Amino acid sequence: MIKMTLGRTGITVNRNGFGALPVQRVSMEQAAVILRKAYDNGITFFDTARAYSDSEEKIGFALHDVRDKIFISTKTTQTTVEGFWKDLETSLRMLQTDYIDIYQFHNPAFCPKPGDGTGLYEAMLEARAQGKIRFIGITNHRMGVAKEAVASGLYDTLQFPFSYLATEEEQKLVEECKRQNVGFLCMKALAGGLITRSDAAYAYLAQFDNTLPIWGIQRESELDEFISYQDAPPALTEELQQLIRQDRKQLAGEFCRGCGYCMPCPAGIEINSCARMSLFLRRSPTANWLGERGQAMMKKIEGCLECGQCKSRCPYGLDTPRLLKKNYEDYKTFLTE
Repeated sequence: MIKMTLGRTGITVNRNGFGALPVQRVSMEQAAVILRKAYDNGITFFDTARAYSDSEEKIGFALHDVRDKIFISTKTTQTTVEGFWKDLETSLRMLQTDYIDIYQFHNPAFCPKPGDGTGLYEAMLEARAQGKIRFIGITNHRMGVAKEAVASGLYDTLQFPFSYLATEEEQKLVEECKRQNVGFLCMKALAGGLITRSDAAYAYLAQFDNTLPIWGIQRESELDEFISYQDAPPALTEELQQLIRQDRKQLAGEFCRGCGYCMPCPAGIEINSCARMSLFLRRSPTANWLGERGQAMMKKIEGCLECGQCKSRCPYGLDTPRLLKKNYEDYKTFLTE
């Protein structure tokens, strides 16, 4: 089993982190089975967030009796000190624990620092002094905020999108984290579902020994794939390298990562699915998307208000309304084939 250490935290775990966002979509009983199976097979790092509905509660339900043998990271989106403490106390209660290993600011639009007037970083320091958290982390989709956080020396970990679709700038960010001894948690290691070969994703990320992929898991079959890699890690063969080159060519340029920060849409458009539809249709069975539900979902694009809210919120600077319309026109060609 290949292990890695998350920078200055000293947290050492195997290279499979469990991303618990998807378990909010299954029942408490199903989630418990999956989470427990992960633990029983050597996965000891579990990442969640206050914003992931009942994800924290499911982790607490399934793993509270082995709390001293696992590591938990969770997040707060709050922008006030009062909200920070409310979220932290709720997370502790839901997780059935008296401390959180890594407490993270969840995709803030700025990099919280001491003396910035918000009191947020000072709240982190107080929570650590009280023993309620062990390490301070930040997650983001904005390169500027991520770079600032790493350079500041204030953060023990950074969680940022990273996969084999990464740009050169994103690779340099990973290297800078290693130089600064900042633990790097890879979110979107499968690019929000656009990467369909987990073996290629795993083999690529294994080249960066300071990264911990957080795989989003909601089915046992998905979990079984990653468990199998622990004793037989995929090698970055010429076949996989060719696949990666093809995917990079297909997905180069502007594409929606599916982060969802553009939502909610006042017109009810499921932007994080609709803006990626052309890619889904070419990378997964079309029957999944061309049925009644898929057609109804895409038809909502016709009701776009052109309000610009999604465009202003996109951390990647995409022209989201244009991307939606482009995907809708493409979708209609599949319906007529």
